[in-house]
Amino acid sequence: MIKHIVFFKLEDNSDEHKKFVQEKIISMKGKINEIKHIEVGINFADEERAYDLSLISDFESKEDLQSYAVNPLHVEVIKYLKSKKTITKIVDYEY
Repeated sequence: MIKHIVFFKLEDNSDEHKKFVQEKIISMKGKINEIKHIEVGINFADEERAYDLSLISDFESKEDLQSYAVNPLHVEVIKYLKSKKTITKIVDYEY
């Protein structure tokens, strides 16, 4: 199994925008077969080093993760986040 974790730092980090982004990411659930589990959390820590949201998702294989990466629904989410100058950091690992 593959664990895919992404941290998001939003330029507009208002509560409304964080909730919108959370819902936009979660909307992929059930629409992309390679996703075995997905959760998106809004961070409540108020520190300079904190990111605004995190995505934790699971895939059966590296190939499934690669397929997800180019899925049009996922690409649409990425385009939106890039248009909003979102900074991301990722960690992918096998477990």
